[in-house]
Amino acid sequence: MKYFLDSAKMDEIRYAYETFGIDGITTNPRHIMLSGKPFLKAVTDIAGWIKAEGLSGADVFPVSVEINPHIDDADEMIAEAEKISAISPNFVIKIPATEAGVTAARKLEEKGIRTNVTLIFSAAQAILPAKNGSMFVSPFIGWKEANGEDCREYIRNIVEIYKNYGFYGKTEIICAAIRTPKQIADCAVAGADIVTTGLDVYKDSMKHAYTTQGIGTFCNAWDNTAVE
Repeated sequence: MKYFLDSAKMDEIRYAYETFGIDGITTNPRHIMLSGKPFLKAVTDIAGWIKAEGLSGADVFPVSVEINPHIDDADEMIAEAEKISAISPNFVIKIPATEAGVTAARKLEEKGIRTNVTLIFSAAQAILPAKNGSMFVSPFIGWKEANGEDCREYIRNIVEIYKNYGFYGKTEIICAAIRTPKQIADCAVAGADIVTTGLDVYKDSMKHAYTTQGIGTFCNAWDNTAVE
C-alpha cells in the first residue's frame, strides 16, 4: 500500500519523504490556505521540490492539486485543469464527484491529463470515475466515521466492485480524510491502494505503549548486563 501526505507545507513534505518515504502528495484548498501561501506559490514550490529531487512524472510521484471549488461547469473545470497541469508533469487534477466533475474528468483523461475524483462518499459514486479511466478515486473516511458510519464495508465494497469489472489497479483507490492509525489499518485490510493523511497521523501510527515499555525494559537490561 502506498502512503501519500495530505499537506501543502514544504517542511512537512520534506520530513515525510525523508523519514517515511511517502509515495505522493495530496492537497486541497484547506491545505493551501494552511501553507500561508497564495495558491500558485504553494503549488509551484511543490513542483520545484519534486524537480530538485528527480521525481518527475505522475507515475513516479503524483501530486493531487484541486481546482477552484467554486467552478461547477465542466468546460470551466477543464480550462482550469489545463492551466494547473501545465505547471508540473506530476500534477494530478482533483475534480469533485459531481455530474460536471465526472464529465470533466473523463474529457481530461482523454486529453492525457490525469485526474483524481474526490469527495467520494458512496460506492456508487466511485464507479463512473473508474469506468472513465481516472487515475485515482478518493473515498473519504474521517468525515463519515465522525458521523457514526463504519467505513470498512464501504471501502471493501469499492474494492470488490473494481475487481469485478477490471478497474482494480487501473484506477487506484486513495482512502482520504484519514484521522487515526486504525483507519489506515482498516483501509489496508479492505484492499485500498493508497492512504493519504497528515504527518501527525503517520507519526502516531508508529507509536504504541508496549513498544515504549519494551524499549525501557531492554535499556534496563542493557545497562545492568555484566561488564566484560
